[in-house]
Amino acid sequence: MVTDVRPTVTPQAPNEATRAPAERRVRMRMRDLDAYFAATHAVRGVSLDLVEGDVTAVIGPSGCGKSTLLRCLNRMHETVPNARVEGEVLLDGRDIYSRGVNPIAVRRRIGMVFQRPTPFPTMSVRDNVAAGLKVAEGGMPRSREVAEIVESALRRAALWDEVKDRLTSSATELSGGQQQRLCIARAIATRPTVLLLDEPTASLDPLSTQKVEELVYELRREITIVIVTHNMQQAARISDTTAFMLTGELIEAAPTRQLFTSPRDPRTEAYITGRFG
Repeated sequence: MVTDVRPTVTPQAPNEATRAPAERRVRMRMRDLDAYFAATHAVRGVSLDLVEGDVTAVIGPSGCGKSTLLRCLNRMHETVPNARVEGEVLLDGRDIYSRGVNPIAVRRRIGMVFQRPTPFPTMSVRDNVAAGLKVAEGGMPRSREVAEIVESALRRAALWDEVKDRLTSSATELSGGQQQRLCIARAIATRPTVLLLDEPTASLDPLSTQKVEELVYELRREITIVIVTHNMQQAARISDTTAFMLTGELIEAAPTRQLFTSPRDPRTEAYITGRFG
């Protein structure tokens, strides 16, 4: 049906059919999730499961609630004045909005990377990666442990070989693509179980975009990933599941190949064929 954005899956690309059912437990579950900015109803009754080890892409036109949904998943939304959340977000069965749950502890387990690289400008490459460890349970690890964690995070972010001789240099001296991978390294240094990516390649050149996409593919082996993207070809390349949002509602979520080739809802078909958005 849809030829312009048909997924081009490589032999190694994600495929839920190749994994045993026992491996595919639900890591995060949204139930009747609503988000408000004062009286504005930005996210409307979203229910969606995120499966361990999957990449879930969230697509939809600008202003449809994608980024707001993402910020609800690690309690960043509530940092906005007059913003509130209703419904449930369950991480490994526990509601992250329950009374007594520490938002900082939630954000250690659910990392987030934003559209533009946001390295801390007054910190070195090393200190940027280690920044999240300062709020870790039990306090800051010892220097040797920090060095090991920093190296591990940079290796997992496919950045170690490029910066190992520049660890004490300012993070702002890195290229845009390197800065974004540094932000990913910072997010995964606390060993989160879920990683949220809000259009992480929107400001990057094609080569840097490719490196980030390859990184997402590698990280999915250990971390459940949600990526908001305007780029439907990107969603087709790297995600296992794609969710389509419109005016704050989740219209449809399905395995990526299925959603792009045979969507159930005519609004999804209209969007992915370019009739609006």
